[in-house]
Amino acid sequence: QVQLVESGGGLVQPGGSLRLSCAASGRTFNSNNMGWFRQAPGKEREFVAAIRGSGDIINYADSVKGRFTISRDNAKNTVYLQMNSLKPEDTAVYYCAAGYSSRPGRQLNEYIYWGQGTQVTVSS
Repeated sequence: QVQLVESGGGLVQPGGSLRLSCAASGRTFNSNNMGWFRQAPGKEREFVAAIRGSGDIINYADSVKGRFTISRDNAKNTVYLQMNSLKPEDTAVYYCAAGYSSRPGRQLNEYIYWGQGTQVTVSS
């Protein structure tokens, strides 16, 4: 079992930055792939970024590449998403997820455990 709790969402201006955190408990954290997904109103949940348990493999959605950075601190059982140069299109509920596939994948069904989400709103 893995329990995930996101935090750090809020309202930011376009071009601004925000750092999301996801605190994990349960199964050994460093064995988990961790992913960030987001869901905007009326849209499907989409992949944002993912990181392997050891941190040596990272994947990003094309839409956030160069702007977002995923990282993890296994000693703190926490994964982060640093979001820079935010755009209104980034507005969504952001979810962290834990999975156990061989690679930190982009598919929803590669993740077993999900947090409840944190709202990110990018607006003037």
